Formats: sequence, C-alpha cells, structure tokens
Amino acid sequence: MIDAIGSAYVAVKEAIFDHALLPTLYALGLMAFEEAAEEWLDFALLGALTVFVSVAVCLPLERWRPVEEHGPDRGPIRTDVTYTLLSRLGLAPLFAFVLLRPVEAAWAAGLARLGLIPPTLETLIPPLRDAPLLAFLAYVVVIDFAEYWRHRLQHRFGWWWALHSLHHAQRQMTFWTDDRNHFIDDLVAGLWFALVATFIGVPPGQFPLLVLVMRVAESLSHANVRLDFGRIGRYLIVSPQYHRVHHALDHAEGRYARVHGCNFAVLLPLWDVLFGTARFVRDYPATGDRSGSERLARGSWWGTQVEGAKRFARALIGRG
Repeated sequence: MIDAIGSAYVAVKEAIFDHALLPTLYALGLMAFEEAAEEWLDFALLGALTVFVSVAVCLPLERWRPVEEHGPDRGPIRTDVTYTLLSRLGLAPLFAFVLLRPVEAAWAAGLARLGLIPPTLETLIPPLRDAPLLAFLAYVVVIDFAEYWRHRLQHRFGWWWALHSLHHAQRQMTFWTDDRNHFIDDLVAGLWFALVATFIGVPPGQFPLLVLVMRVAESLSHANVRLDFGRIGRYLIVSPQYHRVHHALDHAEGRYARVHGCNFAVLLPLWDVLFGTARFVRDYPATGDRSGSERLARGSWWGTQVEGAKRFARALIGRG
C-alpha cells in the first residue's frame, strides 16, 4: 500500500510535468530550466497536497468545537495563512532532501569502496525489507524522535529561541500557525529533517508520504479545537489540547519556563514521557509569548520576518 501511494504520486507528478509544464517550457524557449522546473513541481505538488489535506481535516474541527472565538481582527491569522502557502509550496524539507541526494550518493560510494553497506533501517532490521508498512512506521518513529530533540533545542539555545519565538508569538492559534516560522528557522529544520531521512535510508518514493503525515499531524496539533484523545490516547498521539499547553503563556516562569518547556513531541508523546518533559493537564490555556514584541505577534509576514531577524542578531551578539 505504501509503495502504491508513492507510485501514484510519482505518476501524477510525471503526467503534469510531461503534459503541462514541459510543453510550456518548450513554447517559451526555456528548456534550459527543465531540471529545475521538475524539482519545483515535486515540492510544489506535495506542498499543495499537504495544504489540501490539512484544510480538509482541521477546518471542520475548528468550526465544530473551537477553543476560542476569534474576533473581527483576523490579521494575525491571515499572516499565518501567508506563512503556510509560502512554506508548503516551497517545502524546505523536500528541497533540502533533493540537495542532499548528492551527499547521500557520495557517502554510499565511499562505503562501497570500503566494502560496507550503508546502514539504512532495512539493513539494520532485515525483516523490514518485506514489510513496507512496518518500514514506513519505523521511519516515522525515528523522524519523530529527531524532531522532538530539534524542537527541544529550539527552546534551549538563545539564538534558536530568538527565531522560534516568532512561532510562539501567535495569540490566535489555528491550524495555520504550524508554518509560522522564521525563514532561517525553516531552513535549519528542513536540513535537520532531510539529513535524518537521508541517512536512515528513506526511499525517495516514500519521502512525500512521510512529509505529508508529519505535516498534517503538526497542523492538527495547532488547531483551534477542543480535542484530546482521552485518558489512554493522550499518551499515544499528540492532540491539539496537548500541544496547546506547549504554547501556553504560563511558561514564562517556573518549572515550565521557555528554556525548559514541555510537550515538545510532534507526533508521539512517548518522547516527552521518557525524557521528563510531558505535562498532562485538562485545560486549554491562552497562547502567546510575553517576551515578544507587538510587531512579532501582529505584524505582516515581512514585518515578523524582520523582527525575528533583529531578535536573532541581538541573541548572537549577546544582547537579547
């Protein structure tokens, strides 16, 4: 099933490229950009798919049982929509994955000269070769573990928090908030994601589905909906309620201060439980970041990017 989904995605991409994009390039005399156009189509198509699925899943839930009714001033939410469209139609993780393919090939060639096989999950756990669904789930678990630590480090280092605080500045959190990130932070996150995916041997055909699952899960976790997964489910999958606690205003002081934080997991609360960062409560707290400026919370895409860059620069020189 996993391979069939990946094959279907590739077939659709190739059909669009062969019957729409390639003839357009030919008609405009831009055949020199054929390879670049094919790569752009790859991540643009996947980005559009993730936006479609996220809207289809999250929007009805937000209308069903919203945590808070957002007033007529929806400027910050419109800014988040802009972030999502720019991020997912550019899709930094896939772009980084494409860039890292030559690195993967060189690494594999170097190991081959030494008579070694690259240590993918299938070579480390041979039964996964005949069980693509289990292999895919294993990839998800490893990627999620890596994402937990990336997220935790974003709160630990001053320069990284200066960038990541843009994400936490949103006071009207919705499923669009997932992509509210500084451009530099997105690049770092994309490279982190792609490096892990490359060196555990995620097949190119499965990478789009892996990105889709992770991105839709993150969108749902930010949704403005009163939804948790019950007494047992809350320990299995990150819910909107669980992640909303991560964004709570009360993290400014005490045990859950930003430098430590809680509920970092993207998909599996297991990592928070194992490493002592889980916080299970029943409420739906107000969100935002008291350390951020008004421009960081309510500015346009460009305004928040500039403000985030200023915070980043101050952190680097030790003044933030």
